[in-house]
Amino acid sequence: MDYILEGFSIAIGLLLSADEETFSAVFTTLRVSTLSIFTSLLIGIPLGFILGYHHFPGRRLARTVVDTLLALPTVVIGLLVYAFISRRGPLGELGLLFSLKGVAIGQVILALPIVIALTASAVEELDERLRQTLLTLGADSKGLALSTLWEARYAVLIAAITGYGRVISEVGISMMIGGNIKWHTRTITTAIALETGKGQFGAGIALGLVLLALAFIVNVGVSFLRRRATA
Repeated sequence: MDYILEGFSIAIGLLLSADEETFSAVFTTLRVSTLSIFTSLLIGIPLGFILGYHHFPGRRLARTVVDTLLALPTVVIGLLVYAFISRRGPLGELGLLFSLKGVAIGQVILALPIVIALTASAVEELDERLRQTLLTLGADSKGLALSTLWEARYAVLIAAITGYGRVISEVGISMMIGGNIKWHTRTITTAIALETGKGQFGAGIALGLVLLALAFIVNVGVSFLRRRATA
């Protein structure tokens, strides 16, 4: 029991002293996860709108595939991305392996099904009379899409926050693609695994507390938006 208390004491000390190595992992996590989720939103929101709004051949199959990808393990994503960006892979010449850009690619693949699926569900749950009203007012295709997404804005924001929470807490992609390089690609989760394996329990607890704080903020944001969406 003493080593646990000692670990928390060391952890608090590291956080209060703004330990450079500890916060390097924190800032790296925030940087790469923010890049990943913004990219996922740019791609996922339009695709989610199309999937939820339009009826086309293969729509049901596409929805099934997206829903299946929600449970895609991070290590599988890491393996697939590694195969493509390693030196022997087709994208090996781009130098993406052991870089934050490479990690971001994997995290985009992780977050994209979440954004697409939740955006599609949000669009599907809107009142069917909305489309008729917008067409009556003379809305073109672009106006129709923007107005529909605006009506579903809280649910779309929930999709964004949910995807962000999934990204910041993953470890498989960051470890396999980033390589856990100190001061470069080491994230909170990979640093926790490393420090705990080294017996540096205090450093692991410090990073774990930061990760819990981020997860708490994400959950509070989701709860708030759900209340606004149902109000």
